[in-house]
Amino acid sequence: MRHAGVLDVGCHSALLTVVRRPAEDAGLETVTSRKVRLRLQEMLGPDGRVTERGVRSLQRAVAEAMCTEGGTRVPEVSEVFAFATSVIRDAPNRDEVIARIAKATGTRLRVLPALEEARLAYVAARQWAGPPAGRLLVLDIGGGTVEVASGSAEQPATVHSLPLGARTVTRRWLPGGVARSTGHLREVRRSLRQAFAEVPGLPSAVPGGRVLACSKTFRQLARLGAAHSGPPATRRRLTARALRASLALLARTEPGDRGRLPGISAHRAEQSLAGALVAEALMRACGVTRVEICPWSTREGLLLERLGEAHRLGPPREAAAWRGASASPA
Repeated sequence: MRHAGVLDVGCHSALLTVVRRPAEDAGLETVTSRKVRLRLQEMLGPDGRVTERGVRSLQRAVAEAMCTEGGTRVPEVSEVFAFATSVIRDAPNRDEVIARIAKATGTRLRVLPALEEARLAYVAARQWAGPPAGRLLVLDIGGGTVEVASGSAEQPATVHSLPLGARTVTRRWLPGGVARSTGHLREVRRSLRQAFAEVPGLPSAVPGGRVLACSKTFRQLARLGAAHSGPPATRRRLTARALRASLALLARTEPGDRGRLPGISAHRAEQSLAGALVAEALMRACGVTRVEICPWSTREGLLLERLGEAHRLGPPREAAAWRGASASPA
């Protein structure tokens, strides 16, 4: 039985996932999953450069994620596709960081173009939703960027990636994760609405279509919304009304206390208000009043394609832009 492995290195963790698929119509079966926590958002310079402390933390996290308890590298797959998300991709010293991680660990991180992340999130959401899904609108809020993809086929018809992720918005408009006043909160809302309104060709929800929301940001907001607006089953969806209530709660809660709220993890507490604001503006821009929470995103899209699903789905667009590529040493 064929296995596929992906190492996803982002702002909050280095996550190794190895899966197999017993049958074509079966789900992904996890063989190995290992997460090493990172706090890379605290190790960035004012211009987004990864600091020396950040590089050392990345080296340690990648080495730990890729090794078993006995100290040997993961045996389940001959090759693990290791990639870095926007926090490293957008760093001015990206090439140096990737080269130093490779030298210290033997693992060279690759960088996916932002539009490729959006495409892979759509591929994963389409597979998760199943054949009767019809037209899909896929929304994904990351730390650095927001991905939007839509279509009716196995590959998306449109993909967008916007520099409006929760971490980006926090650094730009909400230092410390706090709105200074109700006026400040209104101003951030207005800026986000304007930013999304200026995106040409941003897809909208259509009657009879489904809207799937990927990412930890949406999952945590759905859990928070369910805690004060409905039964546990509502964790599988997020309504605009529940989102507004959650946003108000986050705005009046200090970042240090948000980790005690249902669904909000302590390491994402500071950027949780920005995540809620981005989700609100994005749903409004796309004409969405309710989203379904999809547990699959870019990582699962990569795993599916490395398991050979891409051959059944058809050749992925833009794949040549990153497959087999690696960053040049600094």
